[in-house]
Amino acid sequence: MLAKFTRNKKNRRGQGMTEYIIIVGLIAIALITAVTNFKGALDGAFGAATNEVNTKVTGVEAGDKLTVSFEGDDAPKSKDYDRVLVAIGRKPNGAKIGADAAGVKVDDRGFIAIDKQCRTNVDNIFAIGDVSGEPQLAHRATHQGKVAAECCAGEKSAFDAKVIPSVVYTDPEVAWTGVTETQAKKDGIEYTKGAFPWAANGRAIGLDATDGNTKLLFGSDGRIIGAGAVGSGAGDLIAETCLAIEMGANADDIGLTIHPHPTLAETVGMAAEAEAGTLTDLYIPKKKK
Repeated sequence: MLAKFTRNKKNRRGQGMTEYIIIVGLIAIALITAVTNFKGALDGAFGAATNEVNTKVTGVEAGDKLTVSFEGDDAPKSKDYDRVLVAIGRKPNGAKIGADAAGVKVDDRGFIAIDKQCRTNVDNIFAIGDVSGEPQLAHRATHQGKVAAECCAGEKSAFDAKVIPSVVYTDPEVAWTGVTETQAKKDGIEYTKGAFPWAANGRAIGLDATDGNTKLLFGSDGRIIGAGAVGSGAGDLIAETCLAIEMGANADDIGLTIHPHPTLAETVGMAAEAEAGTLTDLYIPKKKK
């Protein structure tokens, strides 16, 4: 799937100019829809937008412009663009690095299986990061690297994190960790929920980010099992909830922790207070079990 569109901008001298952009991958569908549906709201930032299916990019050559070559139904042989966004996803390369030559087992998808020490089936070979499986996240890889290095040095170390946070760096940001509400419902996990709207948060009001929300999920034993946030800087807020899950905190533990004011971090504490029934900033009746 390809999306081609123009972007109207100004150069450093303030002169109007047009950029020609091509996007390669399934995300092109979403971008075409967004540009089409919100074109008026974008104040002329984007011009014509078109998409092509059954078309493949076969190469890109850099010069004064980026010359993109194609193949497919009615596809031009090549065309010049100012920018190319590659959004086709990625896949593990375990089968392409000769790991099997060393006796390392690689599955059909290209992933390399590891244990909690990041050790492969070959005792003295370790694997970390995307090639070792989901989730393919840099912060997971960083911690795996530490574990692998410590194990190589003979230390007793293991990768045993209870949760690994995820962040979508959009505007607004979306972040979550642990059990999601959708997962809890699907798996029949008993839970309660505390949430706090950013419209009642002073810092969010000052940042014009009042459309945000922070939500915490608690298990049947009262301990936090998951969290989610949407809004400016949501990815920064989720770290506190990861620590809370690792420490086995309950709503009172989080709510009684003094959060600085005014900050977006207060929404985490107040979501916990909403669950505990001690919130005074808003009247949110606690649902009966």
